[in-house]
This record gives sequence, C-alpha cells and structure tokens, in this order.
Amino acid sequence: MPKLIDLSQDVFQHATHEETRPRFEGGFSFQTLGFMLNDNGPTHVDSFSHLDPDPDAQTIDQMSLDLFFGPAICIDVSEVPPKTDITSDHLEKALANSGLELNRGDMLFLYTATFDRYRGTNAYLSEFPGLGSSGAEWIVEKGVKTFGVDSPTPDNPVSTTYPCHMMCRREHITHYENLNLSEVVNTRFTFAGFPLKVIGAHGGPTRAVAIVGD
Repeated sequence: MPKLIDLSQDVFQHATHEETRPRFEGGFSFQTLGFMLNDNGPTHVDSFSHLDPDPDAQTIDQMSLDLFFGPAICIDVSEVPPKTDITSDHLEKALANSGLELNRGDMLFLYTATFDRYRGTNAYLSEFPGLGSSGAEWIVEKGVKTFGVDSPTPDNPVSTTYPCHMMCRREHITHYENLNLSEVVNTRFTFAGFPLKVIGAHGGPTRAVAIVGD
C-alpha cells in the first residue's frame, strides 16, 4: 500500500470538547470548527485571477484539475539565507544533490525549512528566501507544471517586483504556498492538492497530500 503524507499546515479548532462539556449534564459535549477563511490564507494554491488583473483570468473553480495532481519531486534549498534570491544555480545544485530527475510536466516543491524553523511565530512571515528572476525562469525552462513552497510566498519577501509571481502570470503556471514539506525532502511522489471549489475565489485552501510508493 502507498504511504500518504499530509503536506498541509493546520487550521485550528474554534470549540473543543473540553470547552463545551461544562455546559451539559450526563457527559455530552461537542466540538466545532468556526473560522473566517481567506482564500489565500492557509495551505492553498493560487488562482490565475489572483496573479493576473485580466478580467478573463481564471478563478480557482475554473482551473483544470490536472494542475493540482501529478508526479512530483521535492528538493532542498534550505541552505539559501533568508531574504535572498533562490537562483537557478541554487536549484541546479539542489536538484543534483537530491539524486532525482526532474521531468517535463512534473510538479516541483521547494523545501526552504521555513515552516519547520518558524511555525507559529512572526518570523515565519519574513525570514525565508524566495525565487529570484533566474530561479523563476529555471522553472519555466524545466517544464514544471505546478510548484510549491513551505513559506508564505515563493518570492523573496523583500522583493518589490515579485519576479516569480510575474512569471506565473506570464506563463500561466500556478503554485502552492504554506506547505509542510519536511517528510518529502529529496523524494519522488505523487501529489494531490485539490482546492475547495469556491465560485469566483482567487485561491483555493487545500488538503495537500503526497502519495509515496506503489
């Protein structure tokens, strides 16, 4: 049987059994999940309308399901310092170190270790590297279908031009943000990350899963 690995970050509960039990007699309690969900907030995939102001750009419900499923690899770029560009050279080195092949049409995930290092802290929002121009163009040259990161954005957080998002706009390539990739570093797997079908949404909150093995 294949192994299923959850790549999603947590969404927290609103009410727990411990909190509701004192309201009742006889042992009854309940728990609920109440939250206001930003379509680009938790683990999610960007829609083309999020990236592109063109009124005809596709919202998440209009995008092909094929973009959210397929063969994938994860490579380790965690040595790149925060607030610097991940370059094509960094990606070539990480790919070589992984011992994996990146085939045209594969999905690619970049382990920056941001979630592992800074989960639950303000540093998570700023202390990470991001794809610069050469790194973004490397993704195009390699024929990557869809990609993703374990940080809030694939761009360098200090960038004012966001070359990675601009590449995605131009090439109609989308990406996942806020993943948890620690268990799939330097691994080939099948990725499944179908977004919620919210009509007109500019991103899709996702339960992302890696399917490893036969």
